[in-house]
Amino acid sequence: MTLLESLNLTLGDVMPHFSLKNPEGLPFSSEDLMGKNGLFVIFTCNHCPYAVAIWPRVIKLARYASNLGIHCVAINPNINPDYPDDSPQKMNEKIKDWGIPFPYLVDEHQNVARSYHAQCTPDMYVLKSDHSLYYHGRFDDSWQDETKVTQEELKRALTCLSENSASPSPQSPSMGCSIKWLP
Repeated sequence: MTLLESLNLTLGDVMPHFSLKNPEGLPFSSEDLMGKNGLFVIFTCNHCPYAVAIWPRVIKLARYASNLGIHCVAINPNINPDYPDDSPQKMNEKIKDWGIPFPYLVDEHQNVARSYHAQCTPDMYVLKSDHSLYYHGRFDDSWQDETKVTQEELKRALTCLSENSASPSPQSPSMGCSIKWLP
């Protein structure tokens, strides 16, 4: 496991549109997923301890965001034979076990992760309804222990976006396991 931080991307840049399938093979496009006020995109997986630690908080925050008109989508770029815990079959198990209420999609060829310059799991993006980047940073200031959180940065960004306010600043990078890139 290699620990990496997310890259510093330019806010306001238009992020690529995408179309991916869930583990059952149902297609989803970023246009269809986009909420009235935006879209929260998280590149994540089943096995990385950083991703696993915040999954319950992501699910809770997605419900909050939905009430603000911001939808959520999780994308798994770690479809790699060396990491069977991240297979589509295991994704289906996690969807059921964790009660994931939003699409959890398979980035089999890692094209979407590459186009977003994703580096780690989790790597989080908040897009405005025009697909422009509004927030790219960490979930909060204590990935390991929710009881020690003092700054809910992603939640603040979602709230600001719903209020049509400026992007919160500064934005601290997310950190997690490196994406398991295919050769």
